[in-house]
Amino acid sequence: MAKEKKLNKNENTKAKSYKPKGKTEKAKKNTKPKNQRPKKPEKDPIKIIPLGGLGEIGKNITVYEYKDDILLVDCGMAFPDEDTPGIDIVIPDFSYLTKNREKIRGLVVTHGHEDHIGAIPYLLQELSVPIYATRLTIGLIEGKLKEHRLLNTAELHTVEPGQSVTFGVFSVEFIHVNHSIPDAVGFAIKTPMGTIVHTGDFKIDTTPIDDRVIDLARFAEIGKKGVLAMLADSTNAERPGYTMSERIVGESFSTLFKKAGKNRIIVATFSSNIHRIQQIIDEAVNCGRKVAVSGRSMLNVVSVAEKLGYLKVPENVLIDIELIKRYRPEDLVIITTGSQGEPLSALHRMAFSDHRNVEIVPDDMIIISATPIPGNEKLVSKVVNELMKRGANVVYEKMYDVHVSGHACQEELKLLISLVKPKYYIPLHGEQKHLYKHALLAQTMGIPKANTLISNIGEVIEVSKKSIRVTETVPSGRVLVDGLGVGDVGGVVLRDRKHLSDNGIIIINVAMDSATGEVVSGPDIVSRGFVYVKESEQLLNDVAVVAEDILENCYIHRVRDRNAIKLRLRDGVSKHLYEITHRSPMVLPIIMEV
Repeated sequence: MAKEKKLNKNENTKAKSYKPKGKTEKAKKNTKPKNQRPKKPEKDPIKIIPLGGLGEIGKNITVYEYKDDILLVDCGMAFPDEDTPGIDIVIPDFSYLTKNREKIRGLVVTHGHEDHIGAIPYLLQELSVPIYATRLTIGLIEGKLKEHRLLNTAELHTVEPGQSVTFGVFSVEFIHVNHSIPDAVGFAIKTPMGTIVHTGDFKIDTTPIDDRVIDLARFAEIGKKGVLAMLADSTNAERPGYTMSERIVGESFSTLFKKAGKNRIIVATFSSNIHRIQQIIDEAVNCGRKVAVSGRSMLNVVSVAEKLGYLKVPENVLIDIELIKRYRPEDLVIITTGSQGEPLSALHRMAFSDHRNVEIVPDDMIIISATPIPGNEKLVSKVVNELMKRGANVVYEKMYDVHVSGHACQEELKLLISLVKPKYYIPLHGEQKHLYKHALLAQTMGIPKANTLISNIGEVIEVSKKSIRVTETVPSGRVLVDGLGVGDVGGVVLRDRKHLSDNGIIIINVAMDSATGEVVSGPDIVSRGFVYVKESEQLLNDVAVVAEDILENCYIHRVRDRNAIKLRLRDGVSKHLYEITHRSPMVLPIIMEV
């Protein structure tokens, strides 16, 4: 079992420190005149280093450093995009952290979304770091560590909002905030230079599902004492007004469930949106329906949330997805993953008749309770179209208010800025357009332009009482995870994958006499993903003739170096194919010596 320790509320806890004990020097006699006060030496600035989550969605991780102490905030992953074919997930580059492993005092986590906890198993494979988070977040982290067989060696600590934990020179207070997952927190980080507020992902919901409103009073108290800098969520910085309450979605579910009549209901949402899942279950109970859950991540989160008491499910309501055929359509609600159209998700498999238990039938009501993440619009549209082809009634995007964001809009951001009153402002969590708009918003609240900073990942931000500036950069970027391989897929491999996906491959097999250099057999031409062989025999025969001419030319001119022959084959065949087809497949010559 993981070494888990639950901390009592309002308990000030000191995290384990690894600072070497130095000898105390005796104070030197003051030789200055009595009427002249000695100047206090200026303290070193605080270093803030975002290693992810800037100029991108996901992969959130921020480093706070002061002399020999480092505090980490969040450690998330990002999903692959069209530029990373075949990649499973994307994680931050931990090079700077492994280089400074002796300075790291701990990791504090704002909430349990994948973009904030997804890379923790990969960090723990490199470093031994104590982790501090709220109860649900710890529960979700435990599930991930169990999958990676790291749970027994991990050091996990459960913290309640209102508590403070000490990490070397840093003292971190956990402050409750609202988000699309329970137990989300922001941080007030006390440093030798002053207090820094790190909001994490948040919104201001005055009617949350769990009745726990964001602790604005505590943010105001901290603001009155003086705040050096504030790092805040930029995701919805472009949107005016306020983010709607999660309860609006519950009202929409009530309307739609009644409208479904005697048809089956399938709801796709984020697996981590426990408040959304609770509202779906509540409405299913009101309608006398059973609930089945589909999708690995959905099953894991529902299991953890129910076990910890964050999800309240009446007895005999949840049924196994394997048993749904025993029930009539009007008696079922299925909660599934796939709201972003992910190719391997449960909803995607349902849409393309690849799901083991669920077959879409005409008049199924399918509710996609999420807004597409930027870049996922085409994936979602593809799934919606396929579901509609099968006769399903699909409710998606902003229809009937079936989704609200978990991130603060402009008025909420402005309210928090007015309460915290930071001297310096650093937008976090978002693409460049979000960060830019957020910085402008802070300036309208009276923060000088010189005191707002839009940074990039890997840049070292030095914050003192007199200035904020970028001084240098550290190693940062994306590390690609493909299967069990971490970081072994780089730019060259991705370029080859894109090339193969665009134009396919031509393989030229040749057997040559190792002594004389004569061609013993071949060249044989193999095409994959370039042309349909049965309809392009003449083209491939022409390629074989071109290859024969090149090999004969090499033999006549006594070119015996295998690499040189391969290069001539690749260039010659590529040129011929482009002239004939205006396409550039990958050409791979294989020479076997006999």
